[in-house]
Amino acid sequence: MPLSKSRPPSNSPWENGWVPDTSRVPGTRRLWLAGALAIATVVTCVTSIALTDQRTEAKSPAKEGRPAADTSGPGLISYASNSPSSAAAPSAPAGRKSGSPSARPSASASPKPQGSASSPPADRPKPPASHPTSSAPKPSTTWRSVRSVNYPDRYWHVNGSYVGLDRVTYSSARRDATFKLVKGLADASCYSFATSGGSYLRHREFVLRAERNDGSGLFKQDATFCPRTSAVSGAVMLESVNYPGRFLRHRNFSVRLDPYQYDSGYRSDSAFRLVDGLA
Repeated sequence: MPLSKSRPPSNSPWENGWVPDTSRVPGTRRLWLAGALAIATVVTCVTSIALTDQRTEAKSPAKEGRPAADTSGPGLISYASNSPSSAAAPSAPAGRKSGSPSARPSASASPKPQGSASSPPADRPKPPASHPTSSAPKPSTTWRSVRSVNYPDRYWHVNGSYVGLDRVTYSSARRDATFKLVKGLADASCYSFATSGGSYLRHREFVLRAERNDGSGLFKQDATFCPRTSAVSGAVMLESVNYPGRFLRHRNFSVRLDPYQYDSGYRSDSAFRLVDGLA
């Protein structure tokens, strides 16, 4: 009986010369599949976003509540509606108080004194709300002297052409410290102060001085002061008619026109009593 040769077992490849393929890294096929799937996902997302943007841009302006652009001619697209032809013109600014200058003097008006302060700017300060018009009686023709509240021994006194706050000790000084209190040259509800020599007290360069009336509108405004209620009982503050918010006050014993200040020193310096004339 012939001897049969035994078959090499199938699970022993090395015995018949078969060697496993070691040139490929295990799991490479799965990595390729995962990469292809990621690329497909990115492409799908990009395509979806592009389609969404196209649909948004394709919307009609009318659906969004905007008027359609005018394509009849060149130019920028404007979504603003045309202004109606019947639109009302802006209202004129509120009128200024009586006595305030409405415009600069014209060339034909009387010439302004050299060095006089110009008309106040449009944004000038308003009178403080805490100082309403004083209830002091309106002057007809009365001789008065003006006494300081915080320096009761000192009065307005004309020295040369300037008005200072001085002690009055002799007769000529008493005459120069007594003024005729008349209705305001620019506003009859306010005051003007005339000297015995016929001049008027007016502010120029914000300093009070005595000058002759040149008949100009600016002079009348500079020489008109409105009484306002003072924080000191029985006293008044005198506000410029053409510079609302500025009051006569003494500083270094000189009478000036200064803006209102919220401090006790200013309130005392700007408070005066109108007393009987010294002359």
